Amino acid sequence: MVLRRASVLDLLAGPLAPHAEGMDLSFLMTSIVITATPGAGALFTIAAGISRGARAGMIAAIGCTLGIVPHLVLALTGVAVVVSTNRALFEALRWLGVGYMLYLAWEMWRDERGFAAGEGSAPPRATRVIREAVLVNLLNPKLTIFFFVFLPMFVQGSASAAALQLAGLGAVFMAITLVIFGVYGVAAARLGRFVTARPRINRLLGRGFAVTFVALAGLLAIAPH
Repeated sequence: MVLRRASVLDLLAGPLAPHAEGMDLSFLMTSIVITATPGAGALFTIAAGISRGARAGMIAAIGCTLGIVPHLVLALTGVAVVVSTNRALFEALRWLGVGYMLYLAWEMWRDERGFAAGEGSAPPRATRVIREAVLVNLLNPKLTIFFFVFLPMFVQGSASAAALQLAGLGAVFMAITLVIFGVYGVAAARLGRFVTARPRINRLLGRGFAVTFVALAGLLAIAPH
């Protein structure tokens, strides 16, 4: 299936445009709710904050935010349409995401030290944390579909301006993600001092995070195309 960029822009500026008027506040509120709702990216950021401190939490937040960029690019170029309508591509991306979340769950479950695993050892390089955080959001087909289905509802005007508006809305969504995830990371760092000083709570919380990642992987696995 080949989809021209022009057809995507026509769609953005066509039947969806009338619904975009007066939706600025609605877009902000919906984006905040979607971002603030705990998911794989939020859990990854919180885990980084608890185990490594505020700096690691902020780096994870930056990485998760950067993981949004490929989805925005796919939406702007129209490739997201191909992914959402091509079952084979969608399933491949979906199961990569499921596999990566299960990998994160296994890593957290098997480490008996829980969130205290980083104590007494050198902190991981920022590039490694960012790379892992980017993968968390990159391997999420629902985020790709979100950028193609949801954002165009708030685009109005001509096709020539649609791409610029879509990019602007995507940038706002990324800013919201960075702020909210940054708050999660810093707050988790404060909680980390309490958790890591109590081995039983530390281990139980680590196992709880692992189970949550498994649950998220399960939801992604059974989600309809």
